[in-house]
Amino acid sequence: MSTTQSERLRELLEPLVTSQGLDLEEIAVDSVGRKRVLRVVVDSDTGADLDAIADVSRALSAKLDETNAMGDAAYDLEVGTPGAERLLTEHRHFVRATERLVKFQLTEGGELVARILKADEDGLDVEVPGVKGRKATTRRLGFPEIDKARVQVEFNRKDDKVKKDMKEEEEA
Repeated sequence: MSTTQSERLRELLEPLVTSQGLDLEEIAVDSVGRKRVLRVVVDSDTGADLDAIADVSRALSAKLDETNAMGDAAYDLEVGTPGAERLLTEHRHFVRATERLVKFQLTEGGELVARILKADEDGLDVEVPGVKGRKATTRRLGFPEIDKARVQVEFNRKDDKVKKDMKEEEEA
């Protein structure tokens, strides 16, 4: 049974990423011109700030140099987070996307855009926005009903947490 370079790198780097309090979401080795690029995507339940990214990047770089896992050829290491419109593939991704607007591709065909209210082991409680003055409705989606799911960027939505924090500060 052969293992790919990405699988070997995952086995090497995942414990290090986990020790930094982050989840290793993705590893990819790509060729860009004459150089290779090792892209490592990390995240956590609370997100990954720039300091955490810098810390894990230094740790990964040292481990890669120590083990020579990338070989002798030059490569660039890029460490980042999944981004705003991330694809949701793991249970933890759905939990982290609670309160976010998500576009679902359903296994039986069709699309649904809804806000995740709650995620449990079996599926999601979602709120489908009302159209043309109608009220929003809630719906249950089991994970087997979901083919693909991607977080949507919202430019005009005021974050409820920010509003709540501001209100608490005003009351204090």
